[in-house]
Amino acid sequence: MSAAIERNRAAAGHGATQQQRPKQVAHQRAANNARDSGAVYANTANAQAANLSPWTGSLPLVSDAELWGSGGAPSPLDWHTPTAAAGEDSERLEAVREAFLHSWDGYVEAAYGMDELQPKSAKGKNSFGGLGATVIDALDTAIIMGCERCVEKARAWIAGLSFDRQYDASTFETTIRVVGGLIAAYDLTGDKLYLDKATECADHLMPAFNTEAGIPYNQVNLRTGKGKNPSWTQRSSTLAEFGTEQLEFVALTQRTGDPKYQDAVERVVQVLRDRMPADGLYPLYMNPNTALFTSKKVSFGAMGDSFYEYLLKTWIAGGKTPAVGLYKAMWDKTMEGMIGTLFKRSSPGNLLYIAERNGNKLVDKMDHLACFVPGMLLLGSEGPNEERFLQLAKDFTHTCVEMYFRQPTGLSPELVKFREGDDFVSGAHHNLLRPETVESVFYLWRRTGDPMYREWAWRIFQAFQTNCRAKLGYAGLKDVRHTPPQQDDTMQSFWLAETLKYLYLTFSDSAVIPLDKFVLNTEAHPIRITPRA
Repeated sequence: MSAAIERNRAAAGHGATQQQRPKQVAHQRAANNARDSGAVYANTANAQAANLSPWTGSLPLVSDAELWGSGGAPSPLDWHTPTAAAGEDSERLEAVREAFLHSWDGYVEAAYGMDELQPKSAKGKNSFGGLGATVIDALDTAIIMGCERCVEKARAWIAGLSFDRQYDASTFETTIRVVGGLIAAYDLTGDKLYLDKATECADHLMPAFNTEAGIPYNQVNLRTGKGKNPSWTQRSSTLAEFGTEQLEFVALTQRTGDPKYQDAVERVVQVLRDRMPADGLYPLYMNPNTALFTSKKVSFGAMGDSFYEYLLKTWIAGGKTPAVGLYKAMWDKTMEGMIGTLFKRSSPGNLLYIAERNGNKLVDKMDHLACFVPGMLLLGSEGPNEERFLQLAKDFTHTCVEMYFRQPTGLSPELVKFREGDDFVSGAHHNLLRPETVESVFYLWRRTGDPMYREWAWRIFQAFQTNCRAKLGYAGLKDVRHTPPQQDDTMQSFWLAETLKYLYLTFSDSAVIPLDKFVLNTEAHPIRITPRA
């Protein structure tokens, strides 16, 4: 952890370590960098001026036939392709699968049932309340890779999992990892245990939405239902955290027939529709009771990222029908603002990047988290914007891989700062095994079939192998600028859920998790596309 982050965290009184809450800590870091409180955006006319379609549609229970087709629910492990299929790179595919098994076996040996493995200490830690984050995050990856023993062990553990615990859970992290992971396991196997557990978990999160405006708190106690926001947000809810539950909660309503999940998350979208800024770019903080923004900062990195992602993905997951047209209309508006306001080019390399904005000032800093943007653009590239978005995605992904290739370790720092004459320099030097760059590389491979993208993915994977592999699992790096590398002591659960899954899918045949059948949530859990009427 950098000294600056350590000082900021101490000042905020926030106890979790950087490794314990990777996305929340990145959110806090961004909060501490610059805040300009007091700005209020509450002009309904902005949404009307954007010509957004009216809010429509509720969902009936989706039958098994509607969800899975005439063949009925799939059998367990139905997504494993045991023999080489057209389009596979079998040798590299097996190397990634071996890395997953090494990660899983190290976790089972030293930390099973705990949230995350500490590879150097050969023990586990509970970063997410002891919900077994790695078990659930890794489950659908194991299903896709065909690790039957992994799936059997995970299922047995999940069967005994209780969410009745005295723990202030992150509404966002628990939704994307636990609820999303369990829904994906259900969608891949048809095993109702996973749906039941996803529903049980969501029920423990629902009290977070009990605010005057319906904007959920960042945290909720799983036993008492008491919600709260941390002091480092000045008690506001953060955009990426209150705006990244739609995919999972709408899916629950579709699969259970209970409208309360969809109603809760779509009330949030209605609030945001009515408060859309003129340029479509939302500030990062909102008071959950007044629904007034309390910041002028805009970012597609920490605290903003996945809100924009879910506007698009909820539209895709709903089958792109008129019932979800509002999501796409809002996303289109935000993309106009993003491209027209925040996209910049570096000097001398002419690298495309996305700046942050604080008030009227652009800040030439980009989190690695923002490297999800090219993949998002690809998923939304159709109609008159198709070729434009495709080229922007290619250029942006090139910037992200350069963040890897220009470091001695071959791995990207957590963030970079763009500087005239130097393109960029590392701004926070650690690497947490993050997935966003290989995510965008995966989408480019699926879209174009250009072998260059597989080569980029392989080069990044080899850098992880060289620098991050430990006796037990894999660990992040404290400083990507120096070799030999110094490892940290955490194997993030998203390493198994996202990074290795995206690498595996890049070397797989495109029939494995086809993108016309599934949408991957922000933790890379595949949720089956189910059209909304």
